[in-house]
Amino acid sequence: MTFEPVIGLEIHAQLQTRTKIFCGCRTSFGAPPNSQVCPVCLGLPGALPVLNRRAVDYAIKAALALGCEVQPLSIFARKNYFYPDLPKGYQISQYERPLALGGGLDITVSGRATRVGLTRIHMEEDAGKSLHDGFPDSDRRTYIDYNRSGVPLIEIVSEPDMRSAAEAAEFFARLRDILVWLGVNDGNMEEGSLRCDANVSVRPAGQERFGTKVEVKNVNSFRYLYMALEYEIDRQIDVLKSGGRVVQETRLWDSAAGRTLTMRSKEEAHDYRYFPEPDLPPLVVDEARIATVRETMPELRGARRQRFILDYGLPEYDADVLTDWVELANYFEKVADASGNPKAASNWVMGEVLRALKEHNALIDEITLTWDRLAGLIALIDKGTISNSIAKDVFAKMYDSGRSADDIVAAEGLAQIGDEGALLAIVRDVIAKHADAAAQFRAGKNQTFGFLVGQVMKGSGGKANPTLANQLLKRELEHT
Repeated sequence: MTFEPVIGLEIHAQLQTRTKIFCGCRTSFGAPPNSQVCPVCLGLPGALPVLNRRAVDYAIKAALALGCEVQPLSIFARKNYFYPDLPKGYQISQYERPLALGGGLDITVSGRATRVGLTRIHMEEDAGKSLHDGFPDSDRRTYIDYNRSGVPLIEIVSEPDMRSAAEAAEFFARLRDILVWLGVNDGNMEEGSLRCDANVSVRPAGQERFGTKVEVKNVNSFRYLYMALEYEIDRQIDVLKSGGRVVQETRLWDSAAGRTLTMRSKEEAHDYRYFPEPDLPPLVVDEARIATVRETMPELRGARRQRFILDYGLPEYDADVLTDWVELANYFEKVADASGNPKAASNWVMGEVLRALKEHNALIDEITLTWDRLAGLIALIDKGTISNSIAKDVFAKMYDSGRSADDIVAAEGLAQIGDEGALLAIVRDVIAKHADAAAQFRAGKNQTFGFLVGQVMKGSGGKANPTLANQLLKRELEHT
């Protein structure tokens, strides 16, 4: 019997606000444990939550980008359960009336296009973090850091539309790209600001009814999501083929062992005893607010990528790289427009700019080489003032000093030798010094021409105009 997996994802994305969702505590990662807490996020008696307006706007922005319908009224609820990292004994979330419904994302894996629908996007607060220390288990200690408690989250719940681990990993990756592009999430899965729970079941191919689903909890990379789902699909198929029954439960991915492990039996929604949060009024989002948020949204990556191909004539590869993140796309577009040479701008940004950022461990908005100065460097190349090889040296000096290309070229005398008389003298000197190579070229050994060109460039200190140098050298070799 052939089996088919059915997969849906629940993605938790921390919103990039400076403060928590219901209080004024900071959300910065890496602070000393329990240094960013207050009576509200610790759930102390008498403390009342106040909703973070920016968190709502970020959630709306994500919903609009994913084609969701933002609800005019949503309600916060208390999700009751006990866990050491949940200080109040309940989590403020949304249940029956979420912020947004519907929407979806198109993905393509191995030539198969799939529309993955979204069920809902709702807002909630993050829990604290349990830190385990000690080995063996008899000496184990668990510590609680509540800094993360109250950090704003959106939970994005997909429909069970994915049919392979590869599709799930692609959906997660595409979703991350969108959230990071919008600036609502930093995409840092290692720090836990983006996490994924996967619901997976298997059924005989062609069967309409779903199998018993298992939740794989807190997967923090695309690779681990793929590996966890591949393992879990195979495990469930083996259980069914052996005549067993898949048990509904929550499992954890053990990356060291390469397997999923039982965590707990799966709770149903009624186990959480949801009820409306009495300390928060309903969240009202009118059309004017949606319009205001929409105006702040950048052009989405897919649309911008397509525009770079159509308007700037870039290859698909270039457009993919240049739209990897929004700041890079902005930088490229300014260079391309100012220089009037989009392909050259693309080559320099993808090459020297990205290489320099990597070497200096810098972000594009920290770069000392501003977009207008890079455009000026490209203009000097296009005018023939400097060669590409000289331009790379100029680029390095521009990056280190912040000076313009014009200043560096003028101060160091780096302009190309474009004077025919001056260059002809260098060409004739090279031919005289390398008469054997010249004779070999005249005898039909064309590969010596490259050697002679190199000698001309060397004799000019790398400043000879390459096109003119080639023309003069060829003319002298053929007519002397």
